[in-house]
Order: sequence, then C-alpha cells, then structure tokens
Amino acid sequence: MSSVSASAVASLRQRTGVSMMECKKALEESQGNEEKAIEILRKRGIAQAAKKSARDQFEGLVFVAQDADKAAIVLLKCETDFVARDDNFRSTGVELVDTFLAKGEEAMKAQAEKTVPELVQKLGENISLEEYRLVSGTTIGTYLHTNSKIGVIISLDGGTADGAKDVAMHAAAMNPTVIRPEEVPAEKIEQEKEIWRAQLKKEGKPEAMFDKIMLGKEKKFREESALTKQPFVKDPTKTVEQYLGEAKVTTYVRLAIG
Repeated sequence: MSSVSASAVASLRQRTGVSMMECKKALEESQGNEEKAIEILRKRGIAQAAKKSARDQFEGLVFVAQDADKAAIVLLKCETDFVARDDNFRSTGVELVDTFLAKGEEAMKAQAEKTVPELVQKLGENISLEEYRLVSGTTIGTYLHTNSKIGVIISLDGGTADGAKDVAMHAAAMNPTVIRPEEVPAEKIEQEKEIWRAQLKKEGKPEAMFDKIMLGKEKKFREESALTKQPFVKDPTKTVEQYLGEAKVTTYVRLAIG
C-alpha cells in the first residue's frame, strides 16, 4: 500500500502516542490494518504506549492556569490514582497548561505529542491529554478543587474577579450542565419526559393531567441544571444570578475526573 489516509494516521496516532511518521510507515506496511500496525510498532521497540492504549483511564488530574484576561484548563487522564499523584505526571500537566495559556493550542499539542508518550514509557500506564479549553474575557475567575479532580473557569460580562471566582467554586460543587435554563438540550428534556411519564403512570395520575404536571417538572429540571438559577452555595437565599446582580455569565467550563 503506497499511501494511507490522514485520518487513518491520526487514529493510530491517537491510540498509540507514536509519531505521525512512524504511524504512517506502520500503516503502509500493514496494508492499512490498524491492529497489525500496532503490532508492528510494538516490534519496533516503541510499543509500550501502543500496548497501554487499550486500558481504561478512570483517574487523572485537572490543571488550571490564569493571567489577567484569559484562563486555560487541561484534563490529563491516567489509569490509577497512584500515577496521578506522581510528580512526573503533575509536572507534565502543569507544563502543558502553562504552554496552552502562553502560546496556544497548537504549541500545547506539539508539546503533548512529545511529552505524553515519554510519560507513558516512564510510568507504565495509558496516559492521554483528554480535554482542554482556553477562555478569554474581561472578568475571569477560576477554581481548582484541593484534590485537583475538578476545575472550573467562569467568564463574566461585568462584575468582579472575586465574584467570578465565587461562581466558579459554586459550579465545582453543584455541577450545573448549562448556564441558562433555555440552554438545556431538547433531547435531554425528551429523555426526562419519558421518565416522568412512567413515574406518573406508576403514581396513578390521570393521563389528562400529564402535560400540565410535566410543564412544572420541566421548568424545575431546567432551573436545577442551569448555573444562573441554582441557589448560590455561599448564600442559598439567592440564586447565582441574583448574587451576580448586573454581571452576566458569558462562559462556563467545568472539567472533572469521574
């Protein structure tokens, strides 16, 4: 096979952490068969990353970096909490998020392509750069939980950095899925409606009342899912929206392990 598609090379690269050139050579030799290409890479002595790639990653850490008008967040995953607590793992995550903040996504990805496979070889586990976001704004707040398993970025239109940080801490604890009630996806509402219908039938409620009851359930569900409508953790007599006053949440990012 004289050539392989860029998507095939990218797929093998994602699974193995091996360089694009080596992935391309292995795919050409294996006639495009990804599993055989992995075996070829193993035999070439760059196999440990490939061998580990099939293992599930249930652990890891979140890394956050911030300057005056932007913040970066990175989720680095691994298999065990033992590796997540390793100094090499932590320092790699810090380096990646700092590069992301200072130089952008492409620079971070280039760095990850080199350092993550090296980390796999050193620590003996499947490790991957799982998720990442860069947020810009005039008022930014971040929060990283003490165990580094949850990180949040909040950007506000107006307000203060302290207010944004308070809302970030709230979001870490309460895990809203959207900023505002109307942003809850329609498909999620439909899924919930199926559950509500089953519950109402089990309770013996008359079907003629279902639509009216479910309107109330939908309103409650949307508000419970929305950051701005949740009772604020530092003062539950107010919603987050009321706590912020004139300030508006423009961006909300929450990354977490588990």
